[in-house]
Amino acid sequence: MTFDAERVYTTLLPRFGRRLRLHEPLARHCTFGVGGPADLWLTLETRDELIWLVRRCLAEGWPLLVVGNGTNVLFGDGGVRGIVARMALSDYRLAEQEDGSALLYAEAGVSWPKLLNELATQGWGGLEFGPGIPGTLGGGVVSNAGAHQRELSQVLEWVEVLDVRPALALGTARSLADGESRPQADQGHSQTEEEDARVAAPFVRRYERAELELSYRHSRFRAGRQVTFDERGYPQPAPRTLIEPAEIILLLAVRLHRDDPAKLRALIEEYRQHRKRTQPPQPSAGSVFKNPPGDYAGRLIEQVGAKGLRCGRACISERHANFIVNLGGARAADIAALIREARNRVRERFGVELELEVELRGEWEIA
Repeated sequence: MTFDAERVYTTLLPRFGRRLRLHEPLARHCTFGVGGPADLWLTLETRDELIWLVRRCLAEGWPLLVVGNGTNVLFGDGGVRGIVARMALSDYRLAEQEDGSALLYAEAGVSWPKLLNELATQGWGGLEFGPGIPGTLGGGVVSNAGAHQRELSQVLEWVEVLDVRPALALGTARSLADGESRPQADQGHSQTEEEDARVAAPFVRRYERAELELSYRHSRFRAGRQVTFDERGYPQPAPRTLIEPAEIILLLAVRLHRDDPAKLRALIEEYRQHRKRTQPPQPSAGSVFKNPPGDYAGRLIEQVGAKGLRCGRACISERHANFIVNLGGARAADIAALIREARNRVRERFGVELELEVELRGEWEIA
């Protein structure tokens, strides 16, 4: 079914007003600074708005991609069809515990760097390792973000998600059935469909930490987002479903501990300065590849002579070889070409298959 952006825009405008934009360049909404237009761009500010939108998209068959701050994503030059909705849910609260610790209840759109400074001032430690992590806490759960020998998994207690998988499965089953000869619907069949719809409605569920399959730059939420590579080595985005992701993180609980505010602020500043010294200042999405076991992706890329390599206006950073930077005016295709070249060289020289840390989204045409 073709997505009629203008019609959907007219339908949603009364509810979302100026937060809804037509044909919005995605280069404005990711740290790489590349990407074509989204048919519709929308900023969501509450949980109720998200749930309402997901239900409406399921009912209407509108494609929906939910994103965070765009710090770990590469949008294709062809943009994204359907609706791209940014999670701007940013409330949090602290609940002090009897043992002297505290639980931080944070919505998925809370900015990690902003939160750190506020917590440090109050004397709460636990997340101070992340001033160089520019994304949201929800995005940090997806990749089990970490730095300085620490990871979010070490303080994470649980997450709440909006689970859309049953509704997507029901929609797929109905699409398959529609392609076959079906008996004429009677009243009983109609009631069955209504019952199926109720059972398959999106619902909020909680995952405890042990259920999240957390490991180095991985969680259960990354299982369906893995980028593959074609026979020439070009990255290929994961197949897209009507609602992406199928489990949308809403809320998380993090265990914090008491610490000296001055000590926390000094540590945050030390980590911030380390980032300035070791990472390039140009637009990027951070580390492109995961470090392979026992080694560093940046070292391998440098060893094969790819440091400083350019394609168009994209470049493998001279400061850190596991960063690809936008020198101004780069295309997503330029970045994809450098990903291919670096990965192929490392595989041919060392026999190591580097795995992407960034996600690919949208429409891609690989040369």
